[in-house]
Amino acid sequence: MSTITQSIDVEVPVTTAYNQWTQFESFPHFMEGVEEIRQLDSTHNHWVVKVGGATREFDATVTEQHPDERIAWKSDSGPQHAGVVTFHKLTDSSSRVTAQMDIDPDGFLEKVGDKLGVVEGRVKGDLERFKAFIESRGAETGGWRGDVPR
Repeated sequence: MSTITQSIDVEVPVTTAYNQWTQFESFPHFMEGVEEIRQLDSTHNHWVVKVGGATREFDATVTEQHPDERIAWKSDSGPQHAGVVTFHKLTDSSSRVTAQMDIDPDGFLEKVGDKLGVVEGRVKGDLERFKAFIESRGAETGGWRGDVPR
């Protein structure tokens, strides 16, 4: 299992960054390889992703969520992974978003890609695209302010 940690500073208030991250169905706009995410209920999502030319589907559960602080999840099916995204206020108009993921690549190509740093590069790129997405909009597309205790 590999652990990946990447951070990025965004020029929006922490509430704006957090609210946007709660809009899972918008992830295909900034996450490479994510084809679709369907929100099944307040804590369950169904993902369709393309990895190395192959389409994979899996379900994930939000295991902890606190507004403007953190969103944690784990996969319920498919490749095993879990993670947490944390949100930190830097100033009234800027924040830091940090993604930490534990990934157990499934299949030969994914294991090779993980060893070569492809997965870490993808996470970094996803955060850079999130920054461009939220900063170009200046406002979130929606937000869910519910709390999911651990």
